[in-house]
Amino acid sequence: MDWGSLIRRLMEGVRRRAWEGAAFLLFGAAMVAGYGSVLSGAVSFAGALTPGMAAEASDEPVVAGASLPLTGFSAVPRYSPQILFPVTGHFFPAWMTVGRGSRLASMPVAAAMTVTASTLPIPRPGIAICIDDLGEDLAGTDKAIALPREVAMSFLPYAEATPFLAQEAESKGHAVLAHVPMEALSRTNPGAMALQVGAPDNSERLAWNIFRVPGLVGINNHEGSRFTEDAASVALVARVLAEKKLFFFDSRTVPDSKVVSVARQYGVMSASRDIFLDNVVSEEAVRRQLDALAAEAKRNGVAIAIGHPHDATLKVVAAWLAENHGVELVPLPEAIRRKSQGLTLEVR
Repeated sequence: MDWGSLIRRLMEGVRRRAWEGAAFLLFGAAMVAGYGSVLSGAVSFAGALTPGMAAEASDEPVVAGASLPLTGFSAVPRYSPQILFPVTGHFFPAWMTVGRGSRLASMPVAAAMTVTASTLPIPRPGIAICIDDLGEDLAGTDKAIALPREVAMSFLPYAEATPFLAQEAESKGHAVLAHVPMEALSRTNPGAMALQVGAPDNSERLAWNIFRVPGLVGINNHEGSRFTEDAASVALVARVLAEKKLFFFDSRTVPDSKVVSVARQYGVMSASRDIFLDNVVSEEAVRRQLDALAAEAKRNGVAIAIGHPHDATLKVVAAWLAENHGVELVPLPEAIRRKSQGLTLEVR
C-alpha cells in the first residue's frame, strides 16, 4: 500500500471539506450583511486555506500535511469586521433620573424596564445652604470651607484672596459661586465693579467678576435690590450666563426680584433663597432659622438658605447638620434643579 499517496488523498479531502464549510459560512453571512461586502473577501479567505498564503505570511517553509505556521501574521487584521447595525447611546427619561442613588441603580435591567414614574422612590425633603460674602474674612472663609462639601461657597470677586480661596473650596468638593455686587436701592456702594442699572459697561463688569472666581458653577447677587428689580438689567446677565452655562441663584434682597422669571426665559437654571440664617447674629437665632429651613423643605420638598461667615453661624450650622432633622442636605445646584423642575418630593 502506498502510504504517501493515501495521506495526500486524505489531506485533499480535509481541504475540500474546509472549503465547503467556509463557503457555507460566507453565504450565510452574505444573507445578513449584503453580498457585496462579504463576498469581496471570499478570494482572500480561500487563499488562507492554501499553503500559498501561509508562505506569504511567514518565512518558514510549508511542509505538506503539517499545520499552517502561526508566526509572521500581522497583529492588525487585513479585513475589518463589518458593523451590522449602528450602535447609539440613549439617555434615560427624566423620571428615571429623579432618585439618583436609589434602588433603580441596583435593579436588574429587566426589572428596571418595568419601573414606572409612580413606583419610583421620591427623594426626601432637601435643604441647601450657601455661605456667601467669602474672601475678605480669611479665618471665616477657612471655617466655612471646613463645612460639609454639600454647602455652597460664594466669593466676593473683588476680595484679594478670592482666586486662591475659591480654588481651595472647589478642591474640597464645594459648589463655588461668584457673589456679584449689584446696585442697591439704598445707593450704598456694594463693592468694586458692581453692576448698575443702565451702565453701558455692565457686560465687561460681569466678565471681570466671573473671571475673578475660578471654578465657579453659578453666581448670586451681593445686595442688588435695585438691579434685580430691573428686567432689562437681569436679561443682560442672563444672556451671559446662558452662554457660559452658569446658574443664577437669587439672594432675593427684594420681594419684586425679576431674577428667576427672566433667567428661566433664557434657559438659565435659577431659584431664589427661602431663609436668611443670620439676619440676627446669635446662636439661638441661627438655630431657629435652620429649624425653619427644615420645616420649609418638608412643606415644599426643597428649601435654600443663605448664611455668612460669622463664628456663631458657622458653629451652629456645623452642629445642626450633624443631627437628624428629617431632611437631606443636597448641593445647591441640585436644590436649584429641583425647584426649577417643580419636583414633588416625599415628606417624612
